[in-house]
Formats: sequence, structure tokens, C-alpha cells
Amino acid sequence: MPAARPTPEIPRRRPDVERNERALLDAAAKVFAASGVDATVREVSAAAGVGMGTLYRHFPTRADLVVAVYRHQVDACAEAGPALMASASSPFAAVLEWLHLFVDFLGTKHGLARVWQGDSAGFTVLHEMFLERLVPVLADLLAAARASGEVVADIGAYELVRAVGDLVAWTPQDPDYDVRRIVTLLVTGLRQEQPASEATQTPRPC
Repeated sequence: MPAARPTPEIPRRRPDVERNERALLDAAAKVFAASGVDATVREVSAAAGVGMGTLYRHFPTRADLVVAVYRHQVDACAEAGPALMASASSPFAAVLEWLHLFVDFLGTKHGLARVWQGDSAGFTVLHEMFLERLVPVLADLLAAARASGEVVADIGAYELVRAVGDLVAWTPQDPDYDVRRIVTLLVTGLRQEQPASEATQTPRPC
């Protein structure tokens, strides 16, 4: 029986290369949140403190940069869930803090569809990845808050993600709209039982 071939080692990247990439992703997330994905790559490289050549070595096209930022932000949002579960003052506080982070993430998402114009399949894959990573994280946070008795309203993680997404959609270019405040009001409502809708109420006899 022939000996198994050794698995080739994946070459490790230099620490400075990883630092530059993370600096670019963090800077691009802030720039896109403030100016949208139409912000110039020169603005991103300046914010990251690296040259244009470094930016293009990591991300040859604007689409490459935008998608990398999106994935980077999804990963950060997903990783924040367990961290908040361990550090927040209560399970309810963890839910609220995570949803505020989620609001910040959605701010970098505006305009992503324009970048993927003509590639609906690519955009769909990103959207599915976003749901697959983040909905379970919020579900775990909600389960802990329910177990503690802090959340009693009957709502699923997917519904809440959609609701917050709809609230954030009204944010761009409206200085009179504080989306974090609105999200806080929404989440605070989860502390109490919700009244039955008219469609589900048993009609009273005349």
C-alpha cells in the first residue's frame, strides 16, 4: 500500500501583510459607513495609512474591497455574540448591544447591490452567508434572554434581523433619524407579552 502523501503546508503570511489588510478593512468599513461604497479607494488608503499600491495588492478591484469588507464585518458581528454573552451585564443587555453592532454593520452594507450589478448569483451567495452566520448568533442571545426571563415576546431571530434591517434602511442622509434609539425602543418591547392581533383574537359574543 503506497504511503500517503504529506499534506502540503499553507504558507503563512507575514505579520505586516496581515496588519495592512486588517487596517484596510477596518478603514474601508468606516469610510463606506460614512460615504457609501462610492467613496474613492484613495480615501480608504489614506484612512488606513497605507499607499495605493498596498491597497491594490490586497484588493485589485473596488468589488474585491467591498466584498472583503462585507465578509470581515459579518465575521466580526458573529464573533461578538459569544463575547457579549460572557461580558454583558445581562442577557438582555447582550441582545441590545449585539443589535447595535448589527446596525453599525448594516451601515456598511448600503450600496452593496450596485457593486454586484449583473452578478445576482454572487450577491445572493453573500446574502445567504450573512443569514447563515448571523441569525444563529442572535437566536442564541435571544434564548439566553428568554431563559433569564428578560425577553418574553414571541419573536424569532430571523424576524428581528429583518425588522432591524428595515429600520436601518431609513437611516441614510436623515440627521433627524436616530436608528439606534428606534432599535432600542423595539428591543425594549420584547420584555413584555405582546397583545394579540385582531386577526387572532376570539370574537366576543354580542
